Amino acid sequence: MNTDSMRQRFDTAYETHTAPWVIGEPQPAMVALERTAALRSPILDIGCGLGEHTIMLTRLGYDVLGIDFAPHAIEQARANAAARGVDARFEVGDAFSLDGVYDTILDSALFHIFDATDRARYVRALHRALTPGGHLHLLALSDAGRGFGPQVGEQVLRTAFTDGWDVESLNTSTYRGVVGESHAPLLGLPTGTVVDEPAWLARVRRL
Repeated sequence: MNTDSMRQRFDTAYETHTAPWVIGEPQPAMVALERTAALRSPILDIGCGLGEHTIMLTRLGYDVLGIDFAPHAIEQARANAAARGVDARFEVGDAFSLDGVYDTILDSALFHIFDATDRARYVRALHRALTPGGHLHLLALSDAGRGFGPQVGEQVLRTAFTDGWDVESLNTSTYRGVVGESHAPLLGLPTGTVVDEPAWLARVRRL
């Protein structure tokens, strides 16, 4: 996978405000997750986009850092936080080269964009960044969906987290997005429609 071309594609989506995963609020699955008291600081919100989860968790008193490799995403995330009066922290960062040690990592729709080779690199980086006993909470589009974005099956998730990991739970969930021009014909829905697509929500412990 060409990382530079991917970064440009994502950065352009943020710059032009056409990213279908930008919904103006946290993912409902992540809101529900926080209410279970499963999250522990410090938290890394990886692939944070416009910062909805980082802002939510900072407001609730967590120690959290949001990173994204798209500069326009980080620029807009900082502006979003400032507009809401939340002193949230954001940095441009590389998911394959993580710094710091975290008790919790949140991945909302990042894992599923990688091919097999980059997926393995990404999982190794996650392992380095988590403390032993720390948890990754991962929300990824399921292969039961209609093709709203990249999709993964249960076996892909379980296979990715074997050595050095324990998949404590893998449950069906939903991922909310906005239908863009490229998805409208496929889904048979007007552009701008909000959809809740099938997803996986995994809780994975770093051994």
